[in-house]
This record gives sequence, structure tokens and C-alpha cells, in this order.
Amino acid sequence: MIKCITLHEDTFYEHFKPYRHPKAKYDTWGGYGLETFGSDLNLIRRHPPDYVWTVLEDGFCDDCWIVPEFHYVNRICYLVTELPHYSIPIEFRVKYRPKLFNLTSLGLTRQISQIKRLQSERQALNR
Repeated sequence: MIKCITLHEDTFYEHFKPYRHPKAKYDTWGGYGLETFGSDLNLIRRHPPDYVWTVLEDGFCDDCWIVPEFHYVNRICYLVTELPHYSIPIEFRVKYRPKLFNLTSLGLTRQISQIKRLQSERQALNR
């Protein structure tokens, strides 16, 4: 069993490269998000699942979480990325308060290495 790891949101943006879907109808989550209803929801349901992420609200604090795959409960919006997640056990914490710090380039490199290791492990399990 592979344990879920929590990483900094900067790592998500740097590694997975979310983008605004060209057919998105609404402007949410800094322009990257797709809404949870209507034509945006239909786009997500038809999109390859390995490229779909859900932004979830936290019921205990004001932080949000970016998690792989399509989720329904506590969803804020959906994101699509250039790189697939392969359903690795990962989440990215998005702090409610304004960012007090960004990752250093070394920290970012280390976190991206963790992602690559998890993806390699997942692909080895699927062989």
C-alpha cells in the first residue's frame, strides 16, 4: 500500500501544468477551473480521467485541496492538466491565507522528484 503524500500547491502548478480548457464557460479558480455544473461538468465527464483533478474544500478549516480524479462531495471546481496523474496517492494543500512563502527551487525539485517516484511505482504496479 502506498501512503498518500501532501505537497505544496506550487508543485502542482509547476509539474502537472493545469490549463484553461478551451471550451470552459466560466472563469473560476484563477481561470484554470471548470465549474461543477452544466457544460463545464459535461466536459470533465468526457475528459480522460488521468488528466482530471478536483479542488475540494476542507470542512475543518478554510484550506482547499487539489486531488486527482473526479470527486463529487465538497468539490469547488475541476482542473485539467497537461500531464497525467495515473491516480497516484497525492494531494496538494492550498492555504486559505495569502501565501507566506513559495517553495525554493530546491524544495520544488525535491517535491517533483517525489511525484516522479510515485508515478514510477504506480506504473510498475499496473504492469
